[in-house]
Amino acid sequence: MRKILYFITLSILLISCGSTKSARKSGETKYYEVPSDKRLVNIVNDALSFQGTNYKWGGTTRKGMDCSGLVYTAFKSEQILLPRVSRNMAQEGTRIKTGEVNIGDLLFFRTDGSKRINHVGLVVDIRPGEIVFIHSTTSRGVIISSLEEKYWKKAYIEARRII
Repeated sequence: MRKILYFITLSILLISCGSTKSARKSGETKYYEVPSDKRLVNIVNDALSFQGTNYKWGGTTRKGMDCSGLVYTAFKSEQILLPRVSRNMAQEGTRIKTGEVNIGDLLFFRTDGSKRINHVGLVVDIRPGEIVFIHSTTSRGVIISSLEEKYWKKAYIEARRII
């Protein structure tokens, strides 16, 4: 029974915060448009400070971070409390169209054929034809990716604005 529970937990973990092969190198993000709300700048900078942190299911520290832990911790740095799980975060704020996304907005995904939202990323830059976000993946930890990457484009569900 214990082995079955371990296998189920491991399976959920691997599905919960998907991965991608391509990622940007540390320090490569440059703002094309700086948010006018100082809180958003602080939230994004806090999230970026975790770049390179290893993945840890349920993690919210530099020792390890999962996708929702990264977003939860970044918003908490500005005293904005979000739910701790990505599917619950997806019920907060206002749903927005992809074309309206700005720095500081949240992107939600269903990875590996999941039936519900199981991954979240924080938009850190908007470039011509590209939305760049930070998130934590099981295989690479906290990285920066593009919504234009095939994997993320396919898994993308919605965007939400908290601030």
